[in-house]
Amino acid sequence: MTSRPNPFGAHYNLISPVIEFGNAAQEGIDPTLAELIKIRASQINGCAACLYMHARDARKNGESEERIYMLDAWRESPLYTDAERALLAWTEALTKVETDGAPDEVYEALKAHFTEQEQIKFTLLIGAINAFNRLNVGFRVKHPGSAMQKAA
Repeated sequence: MTSRPNPFGAHYNLISPVIEFGNAAQEGIDPTLAELIKIRASQINGCAACLYMHARDARKNGESEERIYMLDAWRESPLYTDAERALLAWTEALTKVETDGAPDEVYEALKAHFTEQEQIKFTLLIGAINAFNRLNVGFRVKHPGSAMQKAA
């Protein structure tokens, strides 16, 4: 396997603007909604490092284990509000933008629950987490638990 740099190590200065962008995007957003965005996009993109971090952060913010586990099946689960469902659909549409773009019905559902400012902030946050997913997946950044699993 080819060795790849860890962008969060010696090259932190290159990614610090993305970190600042992500932090600014989620300012004023309900932390529960922010973590749902980050976890769902990370599930789609297969980013173990982000899944580990954001599931941990969601728990710290009071999110239940059940809602974290069921997030991949949010359409079938009664655990999410209509507003959360609209946001999760928007997250999926923009994370998989190559599939259908941003369908009008998905946007209309988002618009029914959130202000224009919230819509823009959510969209910026979706872009930020997708950037982090691509950094982690592209450079095969391991999540903290992976070292412990190898030792066991």
